[in-house]
Amino acid sequence: MSNVKTERRIKIKKRIRSRIFGTAQKPRLSVFRSNKDIYAQIIDDVKGSTLASASSKSLTDKITKSDKAVLVGKLIAEKAREAGVETVIFDRNGYLYHGRVKCLADGAREGGLKF
Repeated sequence: MSNVKTERRIKIKKRIRSRIFGTAQKPRLSVFRSNKDIYAQIIDDVKGSTLASASSKSLTDKITKSDKAVLVGKLIAEKAREAGVETVIFDRNGYLYHGRVKCLADGAREGGLKF
């Protein structure tokens, strides 16, 4: 099996990461999407530390993956407020801004994050 799709995403990811850099005032909201789950981290690239993280693994409800993404977005927004973060830079990590990635971003905006 060819990894053309994965290689394409990694190429796009490198291009995005060359322009996006999270600081303490405006950290980076990074998204990772697997076949079953979706993960989000708020990262300060200056320190190299994760300020907050959330994933759909903690959700046990029988709901669609898109609905789980919205809940993860709201959860990461709540954890970001606890960490004192209001504004972030959105890092889609090479994925298209569509589907679950867009749902997570919309959920984070509903939760109060600005980007």
